[in-house]
Amino acid sequence: MARFVKLLVFSTVLLLTFALRHLETTQAGNAPAEGKEAALKAADITAKLFPERVFFRGQSAPVQFRNTGGVRFADDFYVLAGMVDNSGYSTSIREKYQAYLLNEVTLEIGGQTLKPGAYGFGFLGGGKFVVMDIGANDVLNGTSQRDAELKRPVPLQVVASSTTGSYRMYAGRDYFEFRRAH
Repeated sequence: MARFVKLLVFSTVLLLTFALRHLETTQAGNAPAEGKEAALKAADITAKLFPERVFFRGQSAPVQFRNTGGVRFADDFYVLAGMVDNSGYSTSIREKYQAYLLNEVTLEIGGQTLKPGAYGFGFLGGGKFVVMDIGANDVLNGTSQRDAELKRPVPLQVVASSTTGSYRMYAGRDYFEFRRAH
């Protein structure tokens, strides 16, 4: 009888261990591991991390969550970006304001420094991009690159660059590289 009780307890503990391990794996999904620096895909970004509506130049506009991306750094600071519905803005602003950028850390973009904050940004014709404060004032202008070999371009995504610690902010095939400033 004692042997049966021990076997029953052991079997129960073993079964619970496997069930809990499966539950943790299922809940984790494809989200990056804690404490690791990683690029975030649209599926990783929720309204808990990024607002559903963002304020820029006197108005608020909805974010297109299917077109978001970002970086979670090992110390749990974020850089997040999302395309916005800019249809309510004037033509001159719509040309420059395509997406919203939230950065909790200082960034280096094309040799220029961008302090933590909330910004609007967009890719312009002629291989240029612009970052603006929330009053639509230009704070950073740079040169973008074109990636003709990108397999599946989407309106906005962030991917790790071949340079460690650097990332590419893509709008279609156009991109600029950024990294956390040290």
